[in-house]
Amino acid sequence: MIRLTLTQAHELAESILLHNGFNAAHAAAVTATVVAGERDGCASHGLYRVIGCVNSLKAGKVSAAAEPQVIDQAPSIVRVDAAGGFSQLAFQAGLPMLQAKARSNGIAALAINHCVHFSALWVEIEQLTEAGLVVLACNPSHAWVAPAGGSQPVFGTNPIAFGWPRAGANPFVFDFATSAIARGDIELHRRAGKAIPEGWGVDAQGQPSTDPNVVLDSGAMLTFGGHKGSALAAMVELIAGPLIGDLTSAESLAYDAGSKSSPYHGELILALDPQRFLGAGAEAHLARAEAVFAGIEGQGARLPSQRRFEARKRSLEEGVQIPEALYNDLKALLN
Repeated sequence: MIRLTLTQAHELAESILLHNGFNAAHAAAVTATVVAGERDGCASHGLYRVIGCVNSLKAGKVSAAAEPQVIDQAPSIVRVDAAGGFSQLAFQAGLPMLQAKARSNGIAALAINHCVHFSALWVEIEQLTEAGLVVLACNPSHAWVAPAGGSQPVFGTNPIAFGWPRAGANPFVFDFATSAIARGDIELHRRAGKAIPEGWGVDAQGQPSTDPNVVLDSGAMLTFGGHKGSALAAMVELIAGPLIGDLTSAESLAYDAGSKSSPYHGELILALDPQRFLGAGAEAHLARAEAVFAGIEGQGARLPSQRRFEARKRSLEEGVQIPEALYNDLKALLN
């Protein structure tokens, strides 16, 4: 393992992106996201993702210098055309208007179109909970996941993320794929030459497989919770696909044309302002929510993201560790 300070991790990722042709704005936005993933113990969405970013650029599937266009679509709707760039810069461009509309109307939506997406959603969620907003976000990906009862990929990993601000405490945040596991975790198992647990995927005949190569190359991933995860995955396809005028996971995979680049699609983010919903009673009602969290933690259960916040605290003090093989692959991108 190679230990890096967060500053070193940031410098490594940003220098690779700049060296390979991304402009300063995109390099900075993407770097912030991958370093956040590594910092918070989410290796599947950390520095490892830089390799995919560079490969997507070399395949001609992402713009290295796209300028997002912000569109005031409706009183409660912001649209940002990412113009084929990564989603991070488009989110940053639309964030001020999304917050303003949520403050004014109580609820607002941000639709990001024509973006290339590889990242975890909690990085964006936290930027909104810090502003005191309740948030829900989702997006499709590539068609890698079979529906419950099926064997052929239809859905993407289709993550859903939610954030609830808390005074004097870390926000309540969950961010999970509707697949049994994030695809990045299976890819990390493949890199390490390790078998995956049963229940993560099937082979081309729909039979359970623990071989990451089989699941990734010819089989399909599975949804979590059987038909329940399958229904949620379908919901994400609809509200973050056709509803916002963007691609489904199957259409994203077709656009990829075998290049194995990051998915190309849209993202939907909903922001709700408790102050507008509750007025003078906001503080009292938000305080009531704390009883829910106390009821969870009081019996020894863990809140979502608790381990991530603990990893963040450690990383700020100790830095992060990545496999030497990954470090060498990253350094090779500077040649």
